[in-house]
Amino acid sequence: MTSALHPPQGSLKRDHLSFADVVAQSVGVIAPSGTPAFVVLGVFATAGNGTWLAYFFATLALLLLSLNINVFASRSASPGALYTFAGQGLGAFWGGIAGWSLVIAYLFTAGAVVAGSINYALVVLHLVFGEFAELWPAVALSLAAIGLAFYVAWRSIKLSTRLSLTLEAITVIAILAVVVGYFIHAGPSIDAAQLRLTDVSRENLQLGLVLAFFSFVGFESATVLGHEAKDPLRVIPRSIIATVAFTGLFFVVSAYVLVAAFQGSATPLDKADAPLSVVASAIGLSYLGPVIAAGVSASFFASALASINAGARVLFLLSRHGIIHSRAGDAHATHSTPHIAVAIASVAVLLLSLPLTLLGVGLLDAFAYLGTLATFGFLVAYILVAVAAPLFLKRRGELRAAHLAVSAASVLLLALPLIGSLYPIPPYPLNLLPYIFVALLAIGALHFLYLRSRSPSVLQLIQVDLNEAAAAPAVPAE
Repeated sequence: MTSALHPPQGSLKRDHLSFADVVAQSVGVIAPSGTPAFVVLGVFATAGNGTWLAYFFATLALLLLSLNINVFASRSASPGALYTFAGQGLGAFWGGIAGWSLVIAYLFTAGAVVAGSINYALVVLHLVFGEFAELWPAVALSLAAIGLAFYVAWRSIKLSTRLSLTLEAITVIAILAVVVGYFIHAGPSIDAAQLRLTDVSRENLQLGLVLAFFSFVGFESATVLGHEAKDPLRVIPRSIIATVAFTGLFFVVSAYVLVAAFQGSATPLDKADAPLSVVASAIGLSYLGPVIAAGVSASFFASALASINAGARVLFLLSRHGIIHSRAGDAHATHSTPHIAVAIASVAVLLLSLPLTLLGVGLLDAFAYLGTLATFGFLVAYILVAVAAPLFLKRRGELRAAHLAVSAASVLLLALPLIGSLYPIPPYPLNLLPYIFVALLAIGALHFLYLRSRSPSVLQLIQVDLNEAAAAPAVPAE
């Protein structure tokens, strides 16, 4: 369905990735160690003692969403991920909207976590070299990080996933050591203020949910490996559920520990530069502070790498469906990676992150701005898939009342953080971000409307391809 002037070249490597590799893709995008190191601070700034509840709520919502995603993932496999799934249930046009929203989400996530990676790399460098001006080191580190991510993603998806999982595992183990050490140090006492939700309002909790959801975004990115995973109809659904369940538990517990540890502190949690290092020092594990800072920097880098991989594969299928330039649908003759799409994604990430640094926007501010925009992209794609699931099952004659209930609950729960980003109105410039996202989404929507008007046969052919992918008999995940 791409241009006849340039038919797609090459293909992705089939039956290449194990269950651990597939899990590593999702874990890599999530970068779970980045949540207690930084994201929890933003959630606490609004949700306060309800921070743990925000993460519990987000875990529940995304477990329900996982059931909707697995409606598709257990029946068809594709590198298009949620773009393909939404299209199978709602048609090619709405699938295209989900795909564009997902591209925005993955690329803005990569831009955000590059900023996070550089911030923590500078923390480590300051420990070694003392004080220095940060601008040009930040620029150099950004260029190096994005360049390295491009090379690894261009070279091998297996190398990418295993590097991501290794970097993340080391850091998570260090953080768990601090969490366990805190419980041993604190003894059997509980933090009553958190359990009673002291000074927590519904509005603040709702606003905190936006960043709480950002901690999880990308959990579904294993679905982009539909053509490269071994036994994808079983492996991918299992990896999605496992990723949400284990990272959700990690987030709830680490959020509780951090809030409890800073109760009554002269420096509140949301003002702490390195909260995990503070807790580690308080319980006699100060040597873990620099290890965690270096690990978080590496973890954010792994997230940028995984996000580029995921975004490139969505671009790859959009190209092969004739929606964007045909060259993005090429696969490397030797490495079997979507190398042109990887290059496009890497350049986009560079253009998102580097200008903010050059303009003097703080790295953590850049993380928050780009991360919030990414969250909107994921939420829109998630909602479209949740709506699509029962329609897809009805077409196959498999719809049950439970499927409708799960779909409705998912849409309701996912809509709450979107509403919370609009009301109560957040402070400037966060109040502008929803409208920036709508403008970005409108670009894709207008393109698809133009495509439907100019070449309706393209969308018809896309729908045929999506229907063929969905026509395989159901293979239930065990």
